Amino acid sequence: MNAVSAEPTPPAEPGRMGTGWAPRKLLFLIALVLAAHLGLIFVFGGKKPVHPPAVGPVPHFQLVDSANELIALYDPTLFALPHQNDDVTPYWMLRPKVNPPSFKWREPAQFLPLAADRLGAALDDFMQTNRFPEVPLNLLPAPALTEVNEPFPSVLPAASTLTVHGALAQRRQLNTVPLPSPAVNDVLDVSRVLATVDPAGFIASVVMLDTSGNLDADQAALQAAKQLRFAPAPQVTFGAITFQWHTVPLATTNAP
Repeated sequence: MNAVSAEPTPPAEPGRMGTGWAPRKLLFLIALVLAAHLGLIFVFGGKKPVHPPAVGPVPHFQLVDSANELIALYDPTLFALPHQNDDVTPYWMLRPKVNPPSFKWREPAQFLPLAADRLGAALDDFMQTNRFPEVPLNLLPAPALTEVNEPFPSVLPAASTLTVHGALAQRRQLNTVPLPSPAVNDVLDVSRVLATVDPAGFIASVVMLDTSGNLDADQAALQAAKQLRFAPAPQVTFGAITFQWHTVPLATTNAP
């Protein structure tokens, strides 16, 4: 144990507890400053009328019409064409005073005199200046007609024929093929066949080019073309064969 004696510590004096402001004093100071501020506002914050500032000279805009002299200066024809404000145009624009005519008819009607001796004279003058050729009347009897019995050659073939054209016509035909005469009551058109002949002279192929309008005649043309024979040649030859048909009338089976 220490030898220090346990003497009690003396209590502090009331006047020496702290050096800061007391809460009451601080609140009082704040209230005092606020009251002074409000007092200054009421004393110096009176309402004063607001006066607008004086307006000085400012530019103004104003619309002008077409009669203004400044606008007329921008007209490119001011000195080239007449205008209403110059010294000469008003005299040009003066219109003469013209009195309208009166449409009231006051003079009595005056009829032309009738020239009885000239009635029909216009037609007579026209006939005198326009002479028409005279046509003599031939009252002789008509001449008697004579009958001419001259035979007319028939334009139709007497039998069906064939004609070879093209390079194939240069090769000699070795045989003849009989051609039928189709029984049709009309004239048939020609049948044209394209034939290919080999070097030996036989028909290699046939193709129908133009038809006659009759199926039997076209088939007969193909069969006849296949039976033709030609002289030998060193190469294949092409040519067209035209068949011109001779027709016979159909036999009548029903009595009239």
